Amino acid sequence: MQQVEKLELTQEWDKVFPKSEKVDHKKVTFVNNFGIALAADMYIPKDAKLAANGKFPAIAVSGPFGAIKEQSSGLYAQTMAERGFLTIAFDPSFTGESGGMPRRTASPDINTEDFLAAVDFLEAQENVDANRIGIIGICGWGGIGLNAAAADTRIKATTAVTMYDMTRVGGNGYFDSEDNEEARYKARQAIAAQRAKDYAEGKHLRAGGVVDPLPADAPQFVKDYFGYYKTPRGYHKRSGNSNDGWNAIGTQAYANARFLRYTNEIRSAVLVMHGEKAHSLYFGKDAYKYMVDGNPAAGIKANPVPSNKELLVIKDANHTDLYDGGENKNFIPWDKLEKFYTENLK
Repeated sequence: MQQVEKLELTQEWDKVFPKSEKVDHKKVTFVNNFGIALAADMYIPKDAKLAANGKFPAIAVSGPFGAIKEQSSGLYAQTMAERGFLTIAFDPSFTGESGGMPRRTASPDINTEDFLAAVDFLEAQENVDANRIGIIGICGWGGIGLNAAAADTRIKATTAVTMYDMTRVGGNGYFDSEDNEEARYKARQAIAAQRAKDYAEGKHLRAGGVVDPLPADAPQFVKDYFGYYKTPRGYHKRSGNSNDGWNAIGTQAYANARFLRYTNEIRSAVLVMHGEKAHSLYFGKDAYKYMVDGNPAAGIKANPVPSNKELLVIKDANHTDLYDGGENKNFIPWDKLEKFYTENLK
């Protein structure tokens, strides 16, 4: 698809992780089927053994929700490239260096399409084996990744890392604490009022990223977010989560949608990877159980290929420890990820 948006791409290395000498890196762009131009970093192994046909297996990476490719997704992409996979880490529509207006908004439809467009792009590369493409979705992009895998049979392996189901939290609140009609009605009233105000003022109110300064009584998971997004460990000037966040109405569509409905029909390999101490663990556990078992009480059948589905709970890890390995850098099981994609992209 022809690119009509002109993107301004930063060429110098401005990631929150060091550059590897084991891979080649370049900026690339591609266009999704909504006509939005997406910016990505491509990482190409220098010394990996190629398949017999001279082509690499490939992986597209995105997330966390509200983050950019210079943060966690870029680290995953670069590290997996060190291990023999051609990878891209991309900024979703409306964020980072990618196109789309208004900025800092989100759509379950468009964001799922972003992953499918990344597969389109990888499939077209001369040095990629089109039959060996996988994806990695981090945080909110873990749920989006599962939705993409349910939609696109070209995706042969998927990892959902420390995942959120953004449609569930959008409609039900954290820990399903607002899963009732009255709470949803009040939330819809507030968004409606904000939309009217935004229209009248001709601009969008930003909801704010991670709270700063950090209140003394902040929940532990908020402290965990602060420890990544607001410190040198993960701060980036283009990251919404590190700065002023989403538009206040920017994720409205997620509240009225529901992901994962057909994940019980995913036949390709899926690894759901979560931290034992993550506040979000219930998303990963519930997504895995439904993906494998379905919901017999509702007439939803179990998965026809359950043997290639796995739930990996990492001892002592919190939600953001799987963004970059945590303070000690040891929580991400890179050997496990390499084995998972080697075995399932063949």
